[in-house]
Amino acid sequence: MKISVIGMGAVGTEVVAHLIASTAASEIVAVDQNAAKAQAEIWDFAHTTSFIYAKNPRLVAGDWADTAGSDVVVITAGAQLKQGDDRDSLVEINSRVVADLIARTAATSPGAIVLMVTNPVDVMAQVALARSSFPKHRVISLGTIVDTARLMRIVSDHVGIDPKNIFGWVLGDHSHTGFIPWSLCNVCGLDVDTYCALNGVPPIDRAAVRERVLRIGLDIFAGKGNTNHGIAASVFRIIRAIAGNERSVLPVGTLLEGEYGVDGAVMSVPCVIGRGGVERILACRFTAEEQAAFAVSHAHVRELMALAGL
Repeated sequence: MKISVIGMGAVGTEVVAHLIASTAASEIVAVDQNAAKAQAEIWDFAHTTSFIYAKNPRLVAGDWADTAGSDVVVITAGAQLKQGDDRDSLVEINSRVVADLIARTAATSPGAIVLMVTNPVDVMAQVALARSSFPKHRVISLGTIVDTARLMRIVSDHVGIDPKNIFGWVLGDHSHTGFIPWSLCNVCGLDVDTYCALNGVPPIDRAAVRERVLRIGLDIFAGKGNTNHGIAASVFRIIRAIAGNERSVLPVGTLLEGEYGVDGAVMSVPCVIGRGGVERILACRFTAEEQAAFAVSHAHVRELMALAGL
């Protein structure tokens, strides 16, 4: 599988690290407006392959011509957050950036699956769809998968159980409006409240958990100037599902056309991910409170779409 990473900042660089350490890619192409940085990163990564016992992929630092025929294109490039900003402030400038990048992607890799990482990520995926002929199942927003990873870890810390035994999602929009459908969450097959009651664990403060999930990314940014580890791992999780044709269910952003009562907006919902990209959107039953939270998130997405000229 040929995978191209557009933008070799903190996230793009760590995505490449995950790919090199796995068996997902036979060729990795790194593209950045700072060509010297991309080349230096690839040289540096090449030196790790002497000790990593995984697939030895072809490593290329190049330009758009080198990405031709990519199976997956990961777009991380664009204006980045500054201290005190939120993701929404990037809408207008990154809409222009993404429109250019998706046109280049369509010219060189029209059959690719596009993973959108540039913020605000759900609206940028919608810009990519609007400015290209890519079908919706092959443009995937990173969406709320990283928020979900944060949720799993926070609940894990509370109950003292491996986060891989925590099941739950953050859905809606990767922003302050993301919500947790607690009716769908469980710990080792038990709903969260029942697990806590039966196992001597204090009940979970749901409002505090949601606040922590949605706030932690900004706290990480404030502390080190970027958020890259969790995001890169989330990108790799999607790529692994595509490469292995796993048909895993992941909370990613996809264009809704009537599902969940939404028509014409990219939002994060449970999706079956396989070799074709988003192979199916799963239907779930929300409580009335959860449905209202989804509606708030939808309204926020619509506001950002207007800013993006969609």
